[in-house]
Amino acid sequence: MIKHFLLLLVPFILIAESSQVSTIPLPTTYMQLIDIDKNCDEDCLQAYLDDGQIFTFLAIADSKLRSIELDNVRMIYVGLFNIGSANMVQEELNIAMILPYKLIGRYAYSTSNAVFAYLLTRNHPFVLKNFQINDESPEEMARILKEIKEEGFNYVIAPLTPKGARIIVESEEQLNVYFPTINKNDLNTTASNIYFGAIDYKAQIEKLIPRASSPLVVLYDKSPKGQKLYTQTKENYLTNELPFQETGRKAAFEEREAEYDPNMEPTKKRVIAYGIDRKTTNLQWHFENNRKIQFGTFFLNTPVIKSTMIVSQLTTYDTNMTNILSTQINYDPLILSMTQRRDRDNMHIANSINISNNTLVEANSLLSNDIVYDWINYASTIGADYFYHTITNTERTYQLPMVNNQVLYPISIVKPSGTRFEVVEKGELPVLDENGTIKTLSAEPL
Repeated sequence: MIKHFLLLLVPFILIAESSQVSTIPLPTTYMQLIDIDKNCDEDCLQAYLDDGQIFTFLAIADSKLRSIELDNVRMIYVGLFNIGSANMVQEELNIAMILPYKLIGRYAYSTSNAVFAYLLTRNHPFVLKNFQINDESPEEMARILKEIKEEGFNYVIAPLTPKGARIIVESEEQLNVYFPTINKNDLNTTASNIYFGAIDYKAQIEKLIPRASSPLVVLYDKSPKGQKLYTQTKENYLTNELPFQETGRKAAFEEREAEYDPNMEPTKKRVIAYGIDRKTTNLQWHFENNRKIQFGTFFLNTPVIKSTMIVSQLTTYDTNMTNILSTQINYDPLILSMTQRRDRDNMHIANSINISNNTLVEANSLLSNDIVYDWINYASTIGADYFYHTITNTERTYQLPMVNNQVLYPISIVKPSGTRFEVVEKGELPVLDENGTIKTLSAEPL
């Protein structure tokens, strides 16, 4: 029913994807209740929705509803129609975004839409302006930061690469800047005005490694990110003090291998790595009749399209594997649609996205945006929420701790089953005690 109003968002989409924001404010809609009994319960409100009487529903439901489902619908319509209230604070909330279109491609649009969708749902006047940069050179970064200050912005969301983020970290002391694409562990800073929202791949690897058995077969793409993930995976596995994992079938196999190679140590942890070129499509040479990788754990540090190819070919070439592990990089519905169920039967993926706010999901969906599987869009929304909380002193939508200026996420282990990802190990949500010390609490949907 809500999606029938998609056409209403065309002006919003045009604004969200442009670096030039109109100076004409969006019209505010006010609902007036006329000759209708306001003592309307949830069944009554649902009946108005079912009958298509949207504005009657909104006139009655002018404040937060007890029913989560009905309140989600209310908030979506409030955002769509820019509905005001007598008690609404009229001071504008101003947020700038730095967008390197040539460097981050589609994320220049999707992160902007994610922030825009979030602000729409808050029913508060706002200005969101995109500042486009051609590159991340020191000169370009200095120019754009000066322009942002001259236009009166104090809060900035910047989906930059490490190069651009490092320049801001080393030079900016005035603006509050949030990087949804960078984890604080990747930059050395104690600046109080710089915030980080990227997930922690290293922590996800640590969460997965206890499920690994030797040999650990790491497949990675040869990008800087892929090589970094490979190094972290290898180091974590070899230094982890967990006992050596093996199965009965694998132990029998290694006994035969020991006879074949007397110098082999069956219980020694081994790591076998294959760097996969971007253009490589056939892995027969790596998989077929390869005695070294039999009954190993396959750890995929490859993008999702490459991973679907790997998973399928492990089956094609009859590779005897113990299991398949991967980080957030492969928490993607393409894994479900581009592989057969038997191919991914023993696959486990670490996931730090935990969202059940239907209002935000629906608002992003109307903008053809994804915050359910796309962690960068998700992290951008969290940054918008944190700044909104900081500016307005209202309760945060995402109850994720910001510790030492880094967002902390729960890490769940999920299994790609038939048509969805099933949670096999629920993550724990980091929280702080009264002394500011991190403690753990079972994660609930956020």
